[in-house]
Amino acid sequence: MFVHLHVHSEYSLLDGSCRIKDLIAKTKELNMKAIAITDHGVMYGVIDFYKEAVAQGIKPIIGCEIYVAPRSMQDREYGIDNENYHLVLLAKDMTGYKNLMKIVTVASIEGFYYKPRVDREFLKEHSEGLIALSACLAGEVPSYILRGEYEKAKEAALFYDSIFGRGNFYLELQDHGILEQQKVNKELIRLSKETGIPLVATNDVHYLEKKDAKAHEVLLCIQTGKTIDDEDRMSFPTDEFYLKSP
Repeated sequence: MFVHLHVHSEYSLLDGSCRIKDLIAKTKELNMKAIAITDHGVMYGVIDFYKEAVAQGIKPIIGCEIYVAPRSMQDREYGIDNENYHLVLLAKDMTGYKNLMKIVTVASIEGFYYKPRVDREFLKEHSEGLIALSACLAGEVPSYILRGEYEKAKEAALFYDSIFGRGNFYLELQDHGILEQQKVNKELIRLSKETGIPLVATNDVHYLEKKDAKAHEVLLCIQTGKTIDDEDRMSFPTDEFYLKSP
């Protein structure tokens, strides 16, 4: 059974455009029994999401796509520490929910540098009750693969597998029609075979339907202070980042 585990709502400010009620209604329309919320670095939307999902008979999965510092979250050297890795966290029980809140809070209060961040050590101390996914192309494992550093990708995957526990860390396969994803997926499958770390298929949802891609581009322009005709603006490479049917 497929359910969406990587979903950005309107609370991924100026990045996600899915309104909570519309998101749950579409999930129900697609006959999916559950859906996750994984906004970037925040949990602003989880209460509204939880209430609406329960009201509509949909199982809510509370999560967040966090930012992981490349070194310590106390390090703040431009050119190194302003870069970060994405990691999707999903709470599987109340302990996980509390740890997720702790991670997100500390990331904003103590680890903030361009983005709210935590580091590996903090994750290690607060991993109980959480399921982790390797995330999009900006995840640590995919990033190493794209740089041709397979052994480092493997090392990173084994680290996350060790702290979250076998069966609680998944290598995330995505296909948005992007060439780089094809390369990453191939290596993730290889990595899974070599390590036994399980795979999971996701779609990086940022808008509700395919036709919303253009409006989402406008949203990104607002975020970056660019105009739609600016060739150098931030944009998504395809129109596949929507809530797809199973």
